[in-house]
This record gives sequence, structure tokens and C-alpha cells, in this order.
Amino acid sequence: MKNTKLAYLLLSLFLYSGSAQSADDKPAEPVNATAQSTTASALATLKNLRDKTSDLTINAMGMLGIKYRRGGTTPENGLDCSGFVRLVFKNSNEAELPRTAKEISKKGEQVDTKDLKPGDLVFYNTLRKSFSHVGIYLGDNQFIHAPSAGGKIRIESMNLSYWKKRFNGARRIASEEPATLPEQEKKSN
Repeated sequence: MKNTKLAYLLLSLFLYSGSAQSADDKPAEPVNATAQSTTASALATLKNLRDKTSDLTINAMGMLGIKYRRGGTTPENGLDCSGFVRLVFKNSNEAELPRTAKEISKKGEQVDTKDLKPGDLVFYNTLRKSFSHVGIYLGDNQFIHAPSAGGKIRIESMNLSYWKKRFNGARRIASEEPATLPEQEKKSN
């Protein structure tokens, strides 16, 4: 987790270091409006991605220690793995996800393990059924999940042999687009 925070800090410093100019620096060459617009758009996209990831991971980590309850959907009564993931995504205004890990595994786009980013979903076979368990990837091969009866929401390493043997894949869930009202569709056509 420390490495992820350091990476974000370094990336932020790199991106924003070019915006400051000391008195000894020569004035920058004029940049055309298209390049400025492209840069501004790229920075806005990066900021949006960083904010989304932060919201998801902060919301998830805010639930550390909540007890596991099969079929649970509220922190007060306990959460199971899919109830936990659904609640985190709902609280982060990201997406309304289905109820079970198997159903959630059909959403979003498939992600290769080497391309995992914080906020991606990781799936495991824990009940002798594919995609029977889901957690949220945090970075540095760590994920957060609601484990099983008697357990509490916790962070674990994907490198543990138990999880390595049971890994089924990962998905990236895109933010839902706002619904278009029928009047808006007519105006845009």
C-alpha cells in the first residue's frame, strides 16, 4: 500500500511540476490551443481516474473489521463478499452491481493480472464453483474482501498460495453513464 501511495505522489509531483516557473527560467514557448486542450483533457481524465480509485479504496477500507454474514447486505448486520463489493460501489457512486459474485463476474471488462489497478474486482473459486468469491484490488497484489463465516472484512495478499490456486480472473467496472431521458433522446436525434 505504501508503494501505491508513493507512486501516486510521484505521479502528481511529475504532472504538476511543469506548471511552476521560477524567476530564473526563460518564458516557455507559446503552446497552441489544441495542445493545451489535449493536455487539459488528459489531466482531467487522470484526475477523474485517481478520484474514482481513491473513493473506491477509501470506502472499502472504511469497512475493515465489519463481520462476515452470508447473504449480508448491511454493515450493521454483516456483509458477505458480494454485499461488501456492491455497497462499496454504490457508496462510491460507481455502479449498481448484481447480488452474487457470479453475476458480478459478468459485468465490466476482463483485466489481465499484470494490468490490475486499484478498484478492479478480483474473483476466486472458494466454494468449488467458479467466481464464487469477489474482492476489490488495492494495489501491490493486495485485495480487500469479506472472507467467510467467523471472519471480518480484511486485506490479504493475492500471493498467498490459497488465493493463487483459486484465482478465476479480474474485471474492471466502468462508471455508469447517467441515464438518458426520453426527451433528451428526441432532442439529440
